[in-house]
Amino acid sequence: MIRENERLFNNFLNIFDVVITIIAFILAYYFRIFTVAGNLIYSNEYIILALLIIPVWFILLKITNVQTFHRVKPYSLILLEYFVVVVIGLSILFLFIFILKLNSISRLALLIFGIIDVSALFISRIIIHSILKKYRKKGYNTKNIVIIADKSSENFISKMIAKKEWGFKITGLITDSKKIIEKFGSSIKILPINENINQLLDNQVVDELIYCKKDFDENRIRKIIYSCQEVGVAFRLQSDFFNLIASKSHINYFGEIPVLTFANTPSNFIALKIKELFDFIFSFFAILFLSPVFFGIAIIIKVTSKGDVFFRQERVGIRGRTFFLYKFRTMVANAEDLKADLESQNEVDGPVFKIKDDPRITKIGKFLRKTSLDELPQFFNVLKGDMSVVGARPPVPQEVVEYERWQLRRLSMKPGITCIWQVSGRNEISFDEWMKLDLEYIDNWSLKLDIILILKTINTVFGKTGY
Repeated sequence: MIRENERLFNNFLNIFDVVITIIAFILAYYFRIFTVAGNLIYSNEYIILALLIIPVWFILLKITNVQTFHRVKPYSLILLEYFVVVVIGLSILFLFIFILKLNSISRLALLIFGIIDVSALFISRIIIHSILKKYRKKGYNTKNIVIIADKSSENFISKMIAKKEWGFKITGLITDSKKIIEKFGSSIKILPINENINQLLDNQVVDELIYCKKDFDENRIRKIIYSCQEVGVAFRLQSDFFNLIASKSHINYFGEIPVLTFANTPSNFIALKIKELFDFIFSFFAILFLSPVFFGIAIIIKVTSKGDVFFRQERVGIRGRTFFLYKFRTMVANAEDLKADLESQNEVDGPVFKIKDDPRITKIGKFLRKTSLDELPQFFNVLKGDMSVVGARPPVPQEVVEYERWQLRRLSMKPGITCIWQVSGRNEISFDEWMKLDLEYIDNWSLKLDIILILKTINTVFGKTGY
């Protein structure tokens, strides 16, 4: 009966939202007439558009399930859902205007309509929510629920009791936990842990059954789900484990087989592909426009010191894959052989080797490092696909061997030319802090963050801080 009433109520809300939308369209029309300069000519085309709004909005609201009323739903999500409906709806209306050649329709009036409609729909839904919350607090429109619980369920049960506006009434607790029995046994009926679920659902009024135990018994859960489905009772599964699932997982399909994948690296396929495309285009044009600089630096290096123009060094890339990184040579030709004699002068903690006044650096090398021009050949690494424009700096294999286990996660994304560490005063930052900054980049990665870091890198390079 409750489910039938809710379905009827949801249909009412759908119609109600369409009525509000038509009113918003009328208000936008008059708002455009009285507040915006310029005359708005009346036309029957506005009536045509209003008639089109009714089926378009009704279908969109149905498809997106915005009209489905949830007892527990964040207001921010409600606003987002209505915003999406209105944006899609306006796009469809503009398409109709183009196809039907409704030339007298004011585009500004439509934009005003969109703003009014989102606001009106959201405010009306908040008002309805508030009314129903007060109604449920008084004990009306409640759902009877039974909870399968253990000692870890205390907070959940307490929350369900305290939030009367949600409209849930606990009619039974299936548990053998002494802690739960002692705290809730005087006010809620306690049922044995081996309670026959079929008989319980057949003999009592139960709207929902919630499994709220720390340990999962897969076979029992499967049987309970089937039992609930047979008689149309909703089944819910509550676990703190879902916090991890929600933030660190996504569904993949191996053929037709669904697989729950856990990964704490970015998984937005489209955004990552855009990043790859951006890397290629950015690097290609960087090499093209900076080619005179490349030739100039190469000539100066060749003239001022013996050895190759480029320095080629093995580095560790994504998930431990090795590749050769290219830089303009800034040290004497036998720099690697001299490194052993300078190990005692290392000024950086951790497995990284760095000396402020390294005697192996050539005169032109100091300038190249100060201006970061020695990094330019790495755009070839980006074109090859070994690196990205933005990403954690690729370490040498000797450093990776000394990494702590948590530091290895910085290899879970493709390395880059610049990252947070490079624009944060790298010489003053400890090794552990450097690693944490790289992990911060991975955890918060977005295309917007990449753009910000590129702009900061340009500023740092021109500031000659030797990022």
